[in-house]
Amino acid sequence: MPVRPTAAPLLLATLLTATALSACGSGSGSDPDTVKVSFKQSTDNSIRVMDTYLGEMKKEFEKANPGKKVELVPIKAPDSEYYTKLQQMLRSPKTAPDLVYEDTFLINSDITSGYLKPLDPYLDKWPDWNQFVDTAQSAAKAQDGKTYGVPDGTDTRGLWFDKGIFKKAGLPADWQPKTWDEVLAAARTIKAKVPGVTPLNVYTGKPAGEAATMQGFEMLLYGTGDGTSDPLYDTASKKWIAGNQAFKDALTFVHTVYKEKLGPDVSDALDPNFPTNVRGELMPKGKLGINLDGSWLPQDWLKGAGHEWPEWSQKLGLAYMPTQTGQAPGKVSMSGGWTWSIPAKASNPDLAFKFIETMQTKANAQKWYIANSGIAVRKDVASDPGYVKAQPGIKFFTDLVASTHYRPAYPAYPKVSTAIQEAMEGVTTGDSSVDKAASGYDEELKTATDNQVIRK
Repeated sequence: MPVRPTAAPLLLATLLTATALSACGSGSGSDPDTVKVSFKQSTDNSIRVMDTYLGEMKKEFEKANPGKKVELVPIKAPDSEYYTKLQQMLRSPKTAPDLVYEDTFLINSDITSGYLKPLDPYLDKWPDWNQFVDTAQSAAKAQDGKTYGVPDGTDTRGLWFDKGIFKKAGLPADWQPKTWDEVLAAARTIKAKVPGVTPLNVYTGKPAGEAATMQGFEMLLYGTGDGTSDPLYDTASKKWIAGNQAFKDALTFVHTVYKEKLGPDVSDALDPNFPTNVRGELMPKGKLGINLDGSWLPQDWLKGAGHEWPEWSQKLGLAYMPTQTGQAPGKVSMSGGWTWSIPAKASNPDLAFKFIETMQTKANAQKWYIANSGIAVRKDVASDPGYVKAQPGIKFFTDLVASTHYRPAYPAYPKVSTAIQEAMEGVTTGDSSVDKAASGYDEELKTATDNQVIRK
């Protein structure tokens, strides 16, 4: 979760909410022949990938369905404000759109609040649903066993490394670490032999929000076991797992990165704009040796995307994140993504699902994955040569889907995530030892989950 907003962002969120409510006018029920589609618009005016794609889908849908209209309702806001604004809209039939873009990170909160409609009656009659991989089908499945969203792709995570820096450091161009220690060893070599660059970036702390939890901590934690059980949430007891040795091992890695000054300066790491600086400045300018990050980075470097960097595929190498000691399955990835969902108070749900079907044909889904540097969740697209060859790195990140993990995105997860960020921040700044940070996490975990905690 992003750092708690100050008064100014809160005022901005209020104004944005008011704008959203007025944008929906008299609500989705004002015209039975119009489907209102709400989506997250980038705060970077140079990035219009979603706007362009939905504009094309609108034209296709209206041409195929004479008399029917699509009204696009963009919400231009940072992540935290988008969630707040969306929930405000979903509370009333006067403001609820017919279709909304939901982050799998928070979808269960909206499900629990009764804001979304189960889609199973539609999915049961939609042949294309069988093309979605099992993990993607479960991304928007709630604890009640019903499905509340259709994913429009996913993402995976790995290690990006700068080939030029590696060459100067005497490290191999085909680098693939087998253990955490080998990742740290490469970073130490870069620090010793290539001054003036950041050896290794691992996102950390509350300002980085979910990037710290997911790209940072969970990429470590989910590599501590045998890959068959969730190290954060115990499905058998339906309880969250306390800060055990695996948790401490992941924290120790983060602590080592910052204690040994293998990572960015702490002040930079705890700057909420740091993820943007990594993509837009450090990597293109050859100032970062290794970056633990996501599959979507190239969308910022494509032509017309705001930070054009056509040489990135020659300058950067890719390696999967290894498990802690190289134990099976040997590699780890985390996946998230977004889904299209229908509000419980939508007036035109049938028309909304028909628009989902338009967006999620094989051809249109493939078009979106490529435009958004997304990872295919449709089996027929993942095996299509046109998709595999569309962009460097796509095959690498798509292959990681087989060994990826999804967060236990239950209603308590956002609070659990914040507790993880606080523990990370403590060991990053040196204010807390690993043991103290883990103990603090345990106390926060009890509060966040109503004491639904198990020690394993």
